Amino acid sequence: MTRCSFHPFYTLAFIFSLCFFTKAQYVSLNPKVDTLKVGVAGNAPFIINEPGNPLPQGISAKIWGEIADDLNWNYRYKDYQSVSQALEALKTGEVDMVVGPVTINSQRLDSFKFSQPYYQSSLSIAYKQGEFSIWNLVKLLFSFKLLIAIGIFLVILTIVGTLLWLAEKKASPDQFPSEPAKGIGTGMWLAIVTMSTTGYGDKAPITLMGRIIAGTWMIVSIISATSMVAGIASVLTFSNFQSVDIKNIEELNGKRVATISGSPSVDFLKEYKVTVRPVENLNAAMTLLHDKKVDAIVYDRPQLLYYLNNHEEEDLQISKAEYYKQGYGFVFPKESPLTYDVNRTLLKLAEDNKTAEIAEEYLGKEQ
Repeated sequence: MTRCSFHPFYTLAFIFSLCFFTKAQYVSLNPKVDTLKVGVAGNAPFIINEPGNPLPQGISAKIWGEIADDLNWNYRYKDYQSVSQALEALKTGEVDMVVGPVTINSQRLDSFKFSQPYYQSSLSIAYKQGEFSIWNLVKLLFSFKLLIAIGIFLVILTIVGTLLWLAEKKASPDQFPSEPAKGIGTGMWLAIVTMSTTGYGDKAPITLMGRIIAGTWMIVSIISATSMVAGIASVLTFSNFQSVDIKNIEELNGKRVATISGSPSVDFLKEYKVTVRPVENLNAAMTLLHDKKVDAIVYDRPQLLYYLNNHEEEDLQISKAEYYKQGYGFVFPKESPLTYDVNRTLLKLAEDNKTAEIAEEYLGKEQ
């Protein structure tokens, strides 16, 4: 019986050949000679397919075009319906890289290699610019919160008026009649002129208990009247102007907010206990906002800026507050050697302010 054995040199050679052939397609790939297969996926403003234009436009496509031109690389595009489909094609080797608004996260880093971020995205709030009007003020006068405040105030006046009447009805029947309705009404009148510091002098307590009640009410009124009046004024002013400037997510508490179904903004809004109205796309959300069926829209900031830049005639605003920040990058197989050249060129474009200019072309210049 003959025993077969492998020389250590042949074993090492075999292992090296396996590694070589596994990575051969990436090592031998030369974009200046070969043609890169570039998967494209995403929507505006990052990937825009214009009628009659065979090449995709948008922030991602233009930045990639600048990189390829700078490196003198050859490439051809292959379109995909979604980013997930393009990434699956990258896994199977159908394409050499993916261009589009692909979020860089730790989960994807297990399967792919990313370039450095070429754009920092986030969630923001879009709202319709409001304006002061008499009608808005009239509506606020009948608002539920204001009616509750007035009701509580009347209850307090009734209690004070009743105490004054009980203390004064026997000693001063000419001022405080024995009939409850008239007597309590007189007590409430005295409480009102005392609180407002008007002091007509037509009514005044003459008993010790009446004066104690009136004096106590004066002190309480001085302390609370300013705060109460300021509170009512702030409710009227803030409620009328709160649609003019929404600064942060906390101001959406109790309001109706539209967002896109399945987007990260859905879970984000639920964390803040905001009433969510999910819709299919941004246009549907804008329709709800214009019809005043929702108070605001929360979605990806670049998409909101792109819409605003293309609909300047619409009276829309976007809050300065940004949430859930995430970077977009170009995607490569883990073994790809192309990322070094791409990252170096991206840095050069950033230093020359080229990436910012491309983004501004589609999103407009933020004030």
